[in-house]
Amino acid sequence: MTRTVQNRATAPRSAGDRARRPASAAAGPDAPKRRLSAADRRREILAKSIEYFATVGFDGGTRELARHLGTTQPLLYRYFPNKDALIQEIYKVVYLDQWNPRWDSLLTDRKVPLRQRLQTFYEEYTDVILNPQWMRIYFFAGLKGVSINERYLALVEERILWRLLREFRAEYGLPAALEPGPGDLELAWQLQGGIFYYGVRRYVYQTPVQLSKSEMISTALDSFFAGYKSALDRSRPTPRSS
Repeated sequence: MTRTVQNRATAPRSAGDRARRPASAAAGPDAPKRRLSAADRRREILAKSIEYFATVGFDGGTRELARHLGTTQPLLYRYFPNKDALIQEIYKVVYLDQWNPRWDSLLTDRKVPLRQRLQTFYEEYTDVILNPQWMRIYFFAGLKGVSINERYLALVEERILWRLLREFRAEYGLPAALEPGPGDLELAWQLQGGIFYYGVRRYVYQTPVQLSKSEMISTALDSFFAGYKSALDRSRPTPRSS
């Protein structure tokens, strides 16, 4: 009886049994991987390149990058002709593509009080930028002198800070012809920089923060609104006495 059971247990499977086995099991662990389309391969290379540069910085070479990708330099160059072309694409993905077009209308919607608009904007915006990978890319690019940071800061001024200042001045009652100046821009950068540095402390230095992100943004906006209103009050011409 024992011998019969053993023989059945070790008997080879029939052709029908083999046909019913899942394809993945039949293929075995050494089966070739599914071939990616050119577009999917390019996206995979880009995603892993962002991961690589966020870890080692932009001093990392393409040979080491290809090794990290598990591919070869010739294949890497098939999709990106040189390292600079790859870095420019990283700028597009990490910075430009993260901008939500809805924010353009949110920041300029005068049916909503500016304070409320900015609270909503900064909460959504910081959900995108305050993460370890984004911030490491940002700092490594700055240390290396890569131009993507310069371009990003210009984008911040154009899409956020100048708009913020114009909207504040309109709500304050100043005519549109009176454009904000360099001193106004510095005040706006203090708001932007304070919010950004909260992320530096939390994700780069990994030190404790005292407020939740929402509370920090609210406090920063309170300070900016009080300070900028005070500055505008001081700059108003004093009415002449009769």
